This record gives sequence, C-alpha cells and structure tokens, in this order.
Amino acid sequence: MGGTIEIPIWLAVLAGLFALVAVLDKLLLPSVRWYFHKRFNRAVERLNTKLQLKIEPFKLTRRKVLIDRLSHDPVIMEAIAKEAADSGTPPEVLAEKAHKYAREIVPHFSAFAYFGFAAKAARWLSQSLYRVRVGTLDEAGMAKVGPDSTVVFVMNHRSNMDYVLVTYLAAERSALSYAVGEWARVWPLQGFIRSMGAYFIRRKSRNSLYRCVLARYVQMATEGGVAQAIFPEGGLSRTGKLGEAKLGLLSYIVKGFNADGARDVVFVPVGLNYDRVLEDRVLLAARGEGKPKFSSGPMAVLRFIRHQIWLRITGKYHRFGYACVSFGSPVSLKGYLAAHEGALEEQIAALGANLMEDIGRVVPVLPVSLIASIMLEAGSLSKIGVKGAAHRRLKGYAARGVYSHIPREDEDYAVDVGLRMLEMRHILSEDDGVYTVVDENREVLEYYANAIAHLG
Repeated sequence: MGGTIEIPIWLAVLAGLFALVAVLDKLLLPSVRWYFHKRFNRAVERLNTKLQLKIEPFKLTRRKVLIDRLSHDPVIMEAIAKEAADSGTPPEVLAEKAHKYAREIVPHFSAFAYFGFAAKAARWLSQSLYRVRVGTLDEAGMAKVGPDSTVVFVMNHRSNMDYVLVTYLAAERSALSYAVGEWARVWPLQGFIRSMGAYFIRRKSRNSLYRCVLARYVQMATEGGVAQAIFPEGGLSRTGKLGEAKLGLLSYIVKGFNADGARDVVFVPVGLNYDRVLEDRVLLAARGEGKPKFSSGPMAVLRFIRHQIWLRITGKYHRFGYACVSFGSPVSLKGYLAAHEGALEEQIAALGANLMEDIGRVVPVLPVSLIASIMLEAGSLSKIGVKGAAHRRLKGYAARGVYSHIPREDEDYAVDVGLRMLEMRHILSEDDGVYTVVDENREVLEYYANAIAHLG
C-alpha cells in the first residue's frame, strides 16, 4: 500500500502542462477574452460615430450563435416538418441538412478585416486600375433615412470589380453585406470574404429547404438592420445591356418585411459604368452558354500582375480609363407598399421593375460608352464629326437629367479619351483623321454602347 510508483519524466511534464492549461482556461483566459472583447466593443463604438449607417449588433453576433438561431428558427422547423411529411425523409436528416446550409450561408464579419484591410485594399486596387469618380449622390435623400432603417443598395452588375469599387466608395458610410456566388468558395478567398460580412448563395439551387434557409437568413439580417448590397440582375451582364430584375433576394426581403413595424427598409439605386470592363471579352464569349469561364487561375493572375509591374517599370502603364458610380434617390419600402395596391407577388414584380428603372436612370455616361454609341451608329466618322455628335448627345443627356462624366469639364478632351482607348484596344482604327469600326471587334464596341443604350 505504501509502495512507490515511478512515472517517466515526459509523462510528468505532460501532466503538468495539462494542469497549467486547465488553470489558465478557468482563471486567466476568461479575463483575457473579456479584456479584448471590451476593447473590440470600444473600437466598434468609435467606428460607429464616423459611419452614417451604424454596424448593428446582429452583424457582430458570433457566427456559431447565428447558425444555431437560423437552423432552429420556427420557420425552418416548420419547413423541415413539411418536407419530412411529403418526402418521408426523417426530420433528423433534414435538420442536419438545414444546419449544413446555415453554416454555408452565415458569414463571420470582422470589423478589423473589413475596415483595417478590405476597405483599404479596395481603395488601392480601384485607384490603381481606374480613375474613380462619383457621379450623382442624393445627399438630402440619404440624410432623411431614419437611423432605424435597413439600407439596401441595389446595383447593376457590370464586373466583378463592382464589389471592390462599391466597398471602397461606401466605406465611409457603412460596412456592406454582399451575396456572392459559388465562384468565391475557394481557399483562402472563402474565409476572407466571410470576414467581410458576405454570405454565399447557390444561385441555381432549386432545393426548397435550402431556399427557405437562405430566405430566413436574408430576412433576419434585414430585421437586424444590416446594410446590404444586391444585384437584382442576378449575374454579370454578358451584352453590356441593363437586364431585368430577378426577384429572389428582393422577394425574400419584401416577404419578411413588417409594414407595421418600427424598422423601414430603404432601397438606394446605384448605377455603375466603366471605360473598360476587365471581363468584357470573356462575357461576350459566354453569350448563350452557361456560366462564364474565367481563366483566373493562379498562373493567369501572376502573369497579369507581372505584366502590370513591367508596364509600371517601363513607364508604359495606363489605367483602364474611368470608373464611375452614381447613387440615386432612396426608395422607402413602407412608402412603396402603401402607394401600390395589389397581391404581394405583383407588388414585388413591380418593385423590381421600378428599381431597375431607377438604376438605369443613374448609370453614368463615360467617354468610351459615349464614343462607342456614336461609332456604332456611324461606322466611320472624322474626329470633327465625332465631336459634333458627342456635343449633341451630351446636350440631350443634360436636358433629361442624365449624368455624364466629362473629364476636365472639356467635351473635346472627353472625345479624345474615348477615341484613344478604343483605338488602343483595336476596336477603332484611324486613317488620315477618319475613325472606322474594326469589324472583328464590333461586338466589343456594341458591348460598351449597350451600357447606355437604355438612356436613349
């Protein structure tokens, strides 16, 4: 009974380490977590004093808590019970699927990642590639948006740069939550995008349970006041034209909206345009097909970066022209529903159509789109003829309240910019002062003319 037991020294050290970890976990780590959590809350409070649209508590809730709340939501539980009764699948199996969908959708927002890195990186990238300009901005309308309103920016979708550009321009107002497609679910991009508050969606999924989980997350985020940005067209325009609204996310927001509640939902139309869309030829090649195939593997990206660095070193680097964003007048969902009677589905369809019209009205006219529309109609024209046509068109746009970005407030310089960019890309050719459309690149010219075709 009183014998001695010998244990190896490594086992004694290991046991001591486990004991130390247990002590730290019980005594020290809670205090450390409390300290950093308190500092984080103070940082968010300071940040909110600078933002017009505050970061709401919902956005800062721990991801695990949001996943549990979503997967156990009464609406989800009811959908599970219904599908179990219809299909004969055990409720436990469907509940596990719902939990999986929730883990897939729910983001993990980090204010540090968003404002400390993403917004700054978005600014650097946007300004490195383009001369970024803000067109119209209804400051008076934005000032009237109530502090308890959920703001949803609705935008036309021209390029994957849209995410970057609007993140940069909206960073002084709020942290935006995007719905992103399955293209972004790759390592290590997936974790970074989640930390920015974006949520992943399966755009082509027709699974009713998945759609129910997605709808409830969008509704919970809207109820929680999360500022969002959505693309009603659903995907990138492959022709350059403004498309019709796909009502998926919009219908989720409207169907979950309580018109008698304290919180309003305010839609802000956003129009984007570029002198050069990075994916233009890829999108044109994918017309009439399935998902566009982007050759954006690591080697392709490295080759692009290497080429841009070489151009900078040799002094031959030119940015891709102008990128311009205009913000239209806010649209109150409460006010809209009160003014438009009818069945809910009809109201949603009408709202989608009206928002696309609002977006179309604020799409800015840029030099390349302006010259493209003129040359597509003329086919061949002297520089003097181009300038005369541009002057007449710009005058007509101004009379209808359409914003045109005129660099240096000089129409002749704007024409020169548009002609030079199209000539550099071999879309136009010049011979003895006469510009002609290059036949093999006519569809590219149409793509840029289509960006403002709806403006007349």
